[in-house]
Parts: sequence; C-alpha cells; structure tokens
Amino acid sequence: MDDVLIVGAGPVGLMLACELGLSGVRPIVLEKRTEPSEQPRANGLGGQIIELLDHRGLLERFSEGSPFAGRAPGFPFGSVPLRFDGLDDIPLRLLLIQQPRVERLLAERAIELGAEIRRGCEVVSLAQDTEGVTLGLADGQVRRARYVVGCDGGRSLLRELAGIDFPGTTDDHVLRLGHFSTDGVADPFKPLELAGLEPGWNRTPRGRVLLTSLQHGVLIAGVREKGEPQDGPVTIEDFHAAVRRVLGRELPLGEPIWLSSTAAQARLAERYQAGRVFLAGDAAHLFPAGGSALNVGMTDAANLGWKLAAALHGRAPEGLLGTYEAERRPAAERALVQTRAQAALDRLDDEDGAALRELLAEVFAYEQPARHLATLLHGSDGRYGSAPHPLVGHFVPDLALKDGRRLAELMRAGRPVLLDLGGGAELDGAALDGSELDGSELGGRAEVGGGWIDVVSARADDPPADALLIRPDGYVAWAGSSGMPEAVSAWFTPSPA
Repeated sequence: MDDVLIVGAGPVGLMLACELGLSGVRPIVLEKRTEPSEQPRANGLGGQIIELLDHRGLLERFSEGSPFAGRAPGFPFGSVPLRFDGLDDIPLRLLLIQQPRVERLLAERAIELGAEIRRGCEVVSLAQDTEGVTLGLADGQVRRARYVVGCDGGRSLLRELAGIDFPGTTDDHVLRLGHFSTDGVADPFKPLELAGLEPGWNRTPRGRVLLTSLQHGVLIAGVREKGEPQDGPVTIEDFHAAVRRVLGRELPLGEPIWLSSTAAQARLAERYQAGRVFLAGDAAHLFPAGGSALNVGMTDAANLGWKLAAALHGRAPEGLLGTYEAERRPAAERALVQTRAQAALDRLDDEDGAALRELLAEVFAYEQPARHLATLLHGSDGRYGSAPHPLVGHFVPDLALKDGRRLAELMRAGRPVLLDLGGGAELDGAALDGSELDGSELGGRAEVGGGWIDVVSARADDPPADALLIRPDGYVAWAGSSGMPEAVSAWFTPSPA
C-alpha cells in the first residue's frame, strides 16, 4: 500500500509532493495528461506563497530570469488601480513566472525529494475503508494508499467520486484570452494606440478588451462578452470574431501562441475531507478574479503536507488532520470575499460602475486602505485560532539573527523549530540556556517532541517574544516564555495508542 497518492500534477499537487518529500514521505503523483502542459494559465505568483518558497530555499531558483520579483509596486483590484508607492513595509510580494515553469521547477524538486510522478494515469473510480483508499485507473490498474489528495482542478473528478459538493456561481460572461508573439515589433502597443485603445481594460457597450504585456515579445489580449465558454479549442478566427463583436473592428494582434476560453466561477467545497480523501487547490475552491488561486492553493499544500506526514509517521496528536479544513477553509472563504468584490467591480459596465471605480480609486490612494488591501491580497489578514500572544496563528516574521542568518533559513528542512531568543523559556521544567551559538551550531537538534523539533538558540534585535515554536508550514504555534510544553503536546506529540 502506498502512503499518499496525489491526483493532479499542477502547481498544488507538485507543491504537496515537495512538502511530503521534505518530511520523509514518498508520494506518488497521478496525472492524466501524458505530457506537462505548456499553457500559461497563470503568469505569476503573489502573496504568502513567496515567503514559503523562501523558507524552502526555492525562491532564488524560481526568481531566476523573472522580469519582476519583489515588493509589489501596485495591483489591479477589480480594474481599480492600487498603488503602494512609499509603503515599503507592506507584505505583498510578486514574482512574474509562467505556470509551465512553476510546474517544471516543482516537479524537479519533488523528484529530488523522492516523489514519483506518473503521467497518463487517469483516475476513474474511488473506494475507501478504515485502512485506506483504492483508486481505479482508466487502464485497468488499481492503486491503494493510506491517504489520497485531490489536486485535480476545478472540474475535480476525485471531489465528485468522494461525494463532496461544490456549491457556487458561474459568471454569465465568457473571457477569451490569448498570448500573441510580437517579436520584431519595436512597439507592440503603437498600432493599438492608433486604434484608440490603451494598455489595460478597454470598455465598450458590448464588452471589454484587455491589452497588456508581462514579458518582451508577448502581447496578452483578452475579450470579455456575454456568453458561455465554447466547446473545443479556441481558434484565431474565434478570437478575431469576438474582437469584432466587442470593438466593431479588427485588431493587429500578431501570431497566436496560446488561446483559451473560460467563465469565472466562485465556488467552495462543502468540506475539504471525506474520510481518508482530502482536497486542495482548485479542487477545493475557485475564485472569480485573478491573483489568489495559486497563493491559496499552494499554501493549502504546505498546511496539509506536514500534517499528513505526521499521521503517517505516527507522531500526530489527536485531531491534527482535522485542523487542515478548520484552518484552510476560512482562508478560502476570505479569498472568495475579496475576489467576489473584484469581480463585482469589474462587472459593472454602466455609468454607476464607472462612478464607483472612480470613487474607490480616490479611497485606495490613502495609506490605510492600501495597506489593508495589500494584506488581504497577500493572504495574511486571517489567523489560525486565537491565543494571548499576537504572533500565534500568524506566519512567522523573517527575523534577522545576530549571527548573520535569517529565520527563514532555519525552516529549510520543513521541520518544527523551537527558537529561543534568549528569554530562558522552559520546556518540561528544563530551561533552554539561550547561550550564544556560532553558525556551525545554529540549527542543532535536541530531543524535543521525540527528536522531531529543531531547537535553536540565537539572538535578534528587538525580538518579538522570548521564544517561538514554529510549525513546519511557517506558522507560529506558540510564543512567549511559559506554556511551551502544552503547545508541543497539542501540535507535535502523538496521541496515546
């Protein structure tokens, strides 16, 4: 019997494979496509996932060759521009990277960590009992595992086979999106300007046309109009016909690289777990506006990965797996709120909509609204649970330690970290002495939590607490100088047999 079968080799499934591999589990990823997709469905990453990639030592690899990686200068909130000029301390960071490259890099890392990716494996049936889950494949093979995770997208068959409802709404407008080659064209936007258009969304009484570019030599164009996604692939003739319907004329777009047709959806799975079957990413939630899907989905994977590994290794406290849905479903609900608001702003094409967008642009120019929305888009406005210390339940801040390291470097192994910042914190009656450790000693391991927890003593300027207990996914489980044994027991001590 396998430990974990992951259905779907998109960014979320591959991220989960990496997280499990880091924890010593060797998952098998089943993907129905025979080859990796080259469709640039997403053009970048934004939000807390970037800090997580930094924690895993992957950010430099992902940032290589990116046209932009860093603090967000701004963001379109439902076609209302957000600007963060002068707000250097906002959490929102962006990384321009197309989805095929994200998948290639994650697949490489997953394989490095011992995962296996099997392509051309389509799941057609599911049955489970108290010991495991049995999947039937289209080629007649049968796979059995202790746990199965559905990362197979918005049309998830695994979700359907597990009997999990997916309530929500579908937009009554269709968006045709295309990437077009502009190699050899000095200014790809010049012909568009002559046609009376400008970069960004251009509204007409019949719909909207999007014109933008995120990399040299590629123009991104979109056409949004009332209707439904068409059956079959979108052709260049289909795209030009949509442009004519909305604009009333042709546009010089260049040679098509990739074309698609979709309708925005706002959906949330009624539950994230059915027995030994879990959902993550688009299989669990769909957002009607861009910018949040990969952030929420890939951080789903980080939350679930270490908990599944703890259960498989026999070190999970009672109810640990149940905290996955308890923590991640509210995060998706919050993302649905802000993406529904963005979609509503986008959808209003009349004079009332124009007035609302104009007024909100004035409001968003103030510092406090801009900060609030940056935090919302980053995905850090929520908190797991409640505790007296304000850090508990939040992603750990990246402290600069006095020996020259960053706290993020302590998280590379994907293990819990008990960080003593010199407060003399006590664990089971034995005080950590907080003595200075040199770089070779930093990151040493002590027999805490059965040897699973890395205990580190270090110094930092203006530390936020005497000590921090940090979960493998980067969230603070405990902070302060007392109560640590209870926190270790609650999160990292196995339940009695």
